[in-house]
Amino acid sequence: MLSKVYCASTIGVDARLIEVEVNMSGGVPKYYLVGLPDRAVSESKDRIDAALKNAGAHFPRGRITVNLAPADLPKEGSAFDLPIALSLLAVSDQINIEKLSRSLVLGELALDGNLRAVKGVLPIAVEARNRELDYLIVPKANGAEAGVVDGIKVMAFENLEQVMRWFDDESTHSPLQIDPKKLFHQNGEQDILDFVDVRGQENVKRALEVSAAGGHNLIMVGPPGSGKTMMARRLPTILPPLTLDEALETTKIHSVAGLLSNGKALVTNRPFRSPHHTVSDVALVGGGSIPMPGEISMAHNGVLFLDELPEFKRSALEVMRQPLEDGFVSISRARMSVSYPSRIMLVASMNPSPTGDWFDPDDPDGSTNIQMQRYLGKISGPLLDRIDLHIDVDKVSYEELSSKAKGESSGDIRKRVIEAREIQGHRFLGIEGVYCNAQMNTKLARKICPLDDSSQAMLKKAMNSLGLSARAYDRILKVSRTIADLDRSETIRSHHISEAIQYRSLDRDGWLG
Repeated sequence: MLSKVYCASTIGVDARLIEVEVNMSGGVPKYYLVGLPDRAVSESKDRIDAALKNAGAHFPRGRITVNLAPADLPKEGSAFDLPIALSLLAVSDQINIEKLSRSLVLGELALDGNLRAVKGVLPIAVEARNRELDYLIVPKANGAEAGVVDGIKVMAFENLEQVMRWFDDESTHSPLQIDPKKLFHQNGEQDILDFVDVRGQENVKRALEVSAAGGHNLIMVGPPGSGKTMMARRLPTILPPLTLDEALETTKIHSVAGLLSNGKALVTNRPFRSPHHTVSDVALVGGGSIPMPGEISMAHNGVLFLDELPEFKRSALEVMRQPLEDGFVSISRARMSVSYPSRIMLVASMNPSPTGDWFDPDDPDGSTNIQMQRYLGKISGPLLDRIDLHIDVDKVSYEELSSKAKGESSGDIRKRVIEAREIQGHRFLGIEGVYCNAQMNTKLARKICPLDDSSQAMLKKAMNSLGLSARAYDRILKVSRTIADLDRSETIRSHHISEAIQYRSLDRDGWLG
């Protein structure tokens, strides 16, 4: 006898349909599992055997071959437990198979028959809907995540016994009813951090506002205790709220990585990822024998914060250059090639010297020129060129710290940021892949950012005196366009260019040359 159950496996942030085929014939009892299973899939037999017994069923006896098709695609994870178990029950006539051919099944089995959550359910639910299947059978812990996809009936069960009863009697269990839009608004952002608590640093807060308004990458340079990390952690509070499409896109990545907590349906806050400086290249950009997303993809539609940038391995920083430019990570392996989105805002911080203080060549106790070159040499010029704003952060004075006057709140800053983003949304309407000024390519930037004679003269002088690269020229154009948007100006004026040039502090003599 032969039975077939549909399952799925994730490849990148997409899913691929897997057919679990079971053939049972007479002869000496033997169990074969084929189709490139990994260790977790290969060990499923013992889990399934115990789960079936505790659910009131039995493991069929005979010569059993389980094939996971397509056979040339590696299969990994524990999500194949439930589909294999149902296929074994079907081939031995222990369940009604009427709905089986119209269902996609996922779930890990505990020894007592309970169903445990699996990862990657959201993209698999999308694939099930696209395949026009009627039912998606998942563990109860994954129900809310799968339920945000319209067009398919999501059946969420606590254990194998419930699944078996439902196949025999549909009235024993009802599909989940979830409204993604309602759920999205119910889980609106609840920010604990706020810029109202930041004393002083008005120039840095202005730079962060410009960065948020245009989606620009930013680096802060200042001595320890000047508030770089504190302000970076507040940056998401002034970014525009996630749209529903962005939330679904972000949730896909977190689902594939297995970072969604049980029962959570959507990522509704912009991600903020802050990996330690010992992070490996693979952990930062993604990879592995079966490619998984890295920190740069986990921060998609949010902020990736790299504290003490020169402490990171240079190789790890260099592999970020292509994802920062293209907005996605491509990972190639012998058997597959996957892509993960990485449209992020990169925010970095660093001390101005190895000793932590501002560089002074006349200070006998300070850093030497050679030490400065080694310290700053860990950050390549091409990487810095991809960072639009370079900000000097000085220590806050006692008068500012002890002042009772409150700073501007994140909510007030966010209103201006949202208004600037709305201007950009109308500007880039119909242009695929461009949603804010930072995402403009060179050709589009030259078209969108024309300069008058005075602005041209000012930029030319800055280019010649600072020795800026062509990429830095484009960055200044984009940042000046964002400053103009915050100013609600249709044209870029000379004071917009002047402010944008001030945000290239690391291009000054004495830093990299």
